[in-house]
Amino acid sequence: MAGRDATSDDRTPEVRGSSSRRRVLRLAGGGLALVALTAGTAGCDEDAVDVEEPGGAGGDEPNGGGEGSGDGKKGQAPEPLWTESTSAETYGDNDELVAAGGVVIASGSPLAALDPSTGEQKWSLPGGAVPGAPLLLGGDTLYLASSEYDGSVIGYDPATGKETWRSRLGKEYRQPRPIAVDGEQVYVIAEILEDDGSSKTNVIAALNSTTGRVAWKEQRDVGTEQNGIHAAVRGRRLVYTDFKKNLTVRDTAGGGQVWTHRTTKTNYGSFTVHRDLVIVPQGNVLQAFNLADGKEKWSLEASDGALFREPAVLEDVLYAADSARVMRAVDPRTGKQLWKSDALADAGLQVPRQYVKAGDTLYGATDLDKQGGIIAMDASTGKVRWTFNDKTGDYHAWLVATDGKRVFALHGKQLHALPA
Repeated sequence: MAGRDATSDDRTPEVRGSSSRRRVLRLAGGGLALVALTAGTAGCDEDAVDVEEPGGAGGDEPNGGGEGSGDGKKGQAPEPLWTESTSAETYGDNDELVAAGGVVIASGSPLAALDPSTGEQKWSLPGGAVPGAPLLLGGDTLYLASSEYDGSVIGYDPATGKETWRSRLGKEYRQPRPIAVDGEQVYVIAEILEDDGSSKTNVIAALNSTTGRVAWKEQRDVGTEQNGIHAAVRGRRLVYTDFKKNLTVRDTAGGGQVWTHRTTKTNYGSFTVHRDLVIVPQGNVLQAFNLADGKEKWSLEASDGALFREPAVLEDVLYAADSARVMRAVDPRTGKQLWKSDALADAGLQVPRQYVKAGDTLYGATDLDKQGGIIAMDASTGKVRWTFNDKTGDYHAWLVATDGKRVFALHGKQLHALPA
C-alpha cells in the first residue's frame, strides 16, 4: 500500500457493514475491544474460495500456484511464497501494513521489517508502533509516533530501521500522531493539555520535515476528537475527515481552514484524493468535491439503495464496491463509469475495503465477513480470478500491500507473501 504522501493516489483511507467494528477497535486503542468482539465473530473460519473451479479450495492448505503466477492454477489462489507470524497489532486501518525500502512492515511491538522475498527479519524496533497510529510513509522516510509517549514524532529509514529525523511539538501537547506528509512537512494531531493534566481540545500542526521545527499549529473546535482522523495532502491542501463527520480542507502553508463540509455517511472517514478532487462515499452516493472551494464536481449513485464502501484511486482509475457487492471502475476526473461487475455477488464473495494493483490485477482485502480474504480481480473487467483465505478463523480485518513483485496479506498476526 502507498503511504499518505503528497503524490500518491493510492488510499483508502482513513481511512471503514463491519465498519462499526473497526471503529470500536480504533477508538479503543488497545486490546479490550478485541476481546469484546470475539463473541460476535464465530463463523469467520472460512475456506479459501475457488471461484472458477468450485470445490478446488476445499483442502487444508492454500491452493497451489507457481511462484510468479498471480493467477494461480485453473483459477485457484496461488500458494504463499512464505508465511510468518508477526507481532502485528492492527485496528482495521489501511496504513498498518506497508511495503517500502525493500522491506515489508506490519504495525506492532516490536516493529519488525521483513525481507519481502524470504520473510526473514531485517531489523526491528523494540518500542514498536503506537497502537492505532499509522505507519506513515513520505519520500524515503517512515514516520512514527514515539512509543515512549514523550511527545516526539520520529522518522526512520525503512530499509535499515535507523532514526533519521525527530521533532517535538511541545510539552503542552500530548501524544502527537502523524496523519499525513508531503515534501516539506509532517502533519500531526495532538491533545492540548490542561493544567490538571486532562485534555478537552486538540491541535493540528505542521512540522518541518527537514529541521523538525513547528511550521504552524491550529486549535480545532471544541468537541472534535483526535482519534479517527483520516488525512491526505495534495499540493497546498491538507484534507482530513473524523468521527464527527467533518470533511475539512486546510492550507498547508499556514494551516488556515479553506472550507469544511458536514457529511452524511462517510464510512467513518474513508475518502480518496485525485489531482484537484476529494472523493467521498456518502451512503449510496460517491461525491467528488473541488479541493479549491469545496464545490461538487460530480456524483455517482449506487443502485437499489446499496451503500458505497471505501474507494481507492490506483493508476488514474477509481475503484469502489457497494454493499450489493457490485464493483465499479470510474474515471475519477469525471465520474464516468468505465466498467461495472457483478462478479463478487455471483461468486458469493464479500466486499473489499482496501485495494492495491500489480500488473493487470486488482487485489482487494475484505473486512471481518465470512469468506473474506484477498480477492484477485481483472483490473480491466472486475472478473474474479481467485481468492485467498488462510482459514485461521481470526476476526481481524485483512490488510494488503504490494511491492509490485509480491502481494502481502496480513490477517491477525499471520503475514503471507503471494506472487503478484
